[in-house]
Amino acid sequence: CTLYDNFLYTTMLIEGTLNSYLADIDKQAQERLLLLTKQIAEQENVTEQLKADNAMLWVQKMNEFQSRVREVIYNEIIYA
Repeated sequence: CTLYDNFLYTTMLIEGTLNSYLADIDKQAQERLLLLTKQIAEQENVTEQLKADNAMLWVQKMNEFQSRVREVIYNEIIYA
């Protein structure tokens, strides 16, 4: 953390804006997670039919996609 980060955190805490800021970041991250996971599943042809035919493989693939997407989100939104 830098001095600026500490100043920004303290300022937001004092002003009472920290919780709404964090809630907004969380909302953005959740929306991005759903969107990117859906897009990757479509690209990789992981469908509802696969879910019906082989639920374990579907869960494995979806978990893999979400893991990949989380890394993107951490870099784009959380740690930016």
